[in-house]
Amino acid sequence: MKILVINAGSSSIKYQLFDMTNESVLASGLVERIGMDSSIVTHKPTGKEEVVEVKEILDHVAGVKRVIELLTSETSGVIKSMDEVDAVGHRIVHGGESFKNSVLVTDEVKQEIKRLYSLAPLHNPAHMMGIQGVEANLPNVPQVVVFDTAFHQTMPKSSYMYALPQRLYKQHQVRRYGFHGTSHKYVSDVAAQVIGKELKDLKVVTCHIGNGGSLTAVKDGKSFDTSMGMTPLEGLMMGTRSGDMDPAIVPYVMAKEDLTINEVNSMLNKHSGLLAISGLSSDMREITDTMHENENAKLAFDMYVYRVKKYIGAYAAAMNGLDAIVFTAGVGENSIVIRQAVCEGLTFFGVELDEELNKIRSKDARIISKEGSKVKVLVVPTNEELIIARDTFNIINNA
Repeated sequence: MKILVINAGSSSIKYQLFDMTNESVLASGLVERIGMDSSIVTHKPTGKEEVVEVKEILDHVAGVKRVIELLTSETSGVIKSMDEVDAVGHRIVHGGESFKNSVLVTDEVKQEIKRLYSLAPLHNPAHMMGIQGVEANLPNVPQVVVFDTAFHQTMPKSSYMYALPQRLYKQHQVRRYGFHGTSHKYVSDVAAQVIGKELKDLKVVTCHIGNGGSLTAVKDGKSFDTSMGMTPLEGLMMGTRSGDMDPAIVPYVMAKEDLTINEVNSMLNKHSGLLAISGLSSDMREITDTMHENENAKLAFDMYVYRVKKYIGAYAAAMNGLDAIVFTAGVGENSIVIRQAVCEGLTFFGVELDEELNKIRSKDARIISKEGSKVKVLVVPTNEELIIARDTFNIINNA
């Protein structure tokens, strides 16, 4: 069975084609700047030369059409026709409380995703355009939607409720939802396999840290708490997001700076975090490269590490123990210095990082703590697309 995985943004389509007999990637690619006459298409067929082209792609229907043409091309294709594709799986950022698992796309499911637009106005409408693009080009191919929030639907009410008037939850669904769920699910499963125990028997903190970032407490094999909230703004300090802060700052700054709601929202999401503190960049690589000469870069690094450590400590307390810490995503997988700095502050938990193992760069999941470390530390490269492909495969097989 072959599964096409699509992650549609407002002006982009990211895709991978999987052969599920061995879970191999036959091709991957990205359509960027949709809606312009200079859209960029990058197509990477496994075992063949990469294709990069600039052409007019005015909407997602045209974008999906071009993806199909490339996948089936005589020169750059990896299949003879789209008849070989059994299903399409889509990433959907927000499923609210409506979706606790991945589901087959139906008219009712699409209506519910649209109803949830207000919870993810930048993401869910874009994902819907991806679904519609597939419908227009492949009307007979079943589609499955996989939600970033679904893994966190196991959180207890004490974890997801805010201390606000309950009518805000009942009428407007104001609560913690959490994100990066497919990543947290995948890396916690892999970590348990590497350790050689059942996930249900472990207490794990998964650290998905990239330009955006979130930590999740995984207890009894389920999400018990997570750092992102109703939106991805809450929690860690991120590339351009503020993370946790006193909510009274918002009306105070709005009054002092004469800002609108949209302006303060933009400030918190796009002009804060590492970028704001360093005054240099939102990219952790640039921060760590310059922090020994740049005082603000060093402050940004220290604040970032401190918040990661603080959440790990909080989640260890919440779970009454800690068996493993898992680093993943761009920063977590690649930053030796971030992993070292975080672990140096957790020795009282029994964390003993092996500095030599930490320096090894590999695409494989691995333990980087010392053999006798009470708490295992792992690096697990995430693979959200594979989770989407697996869920799609399972739902189609059981339909």
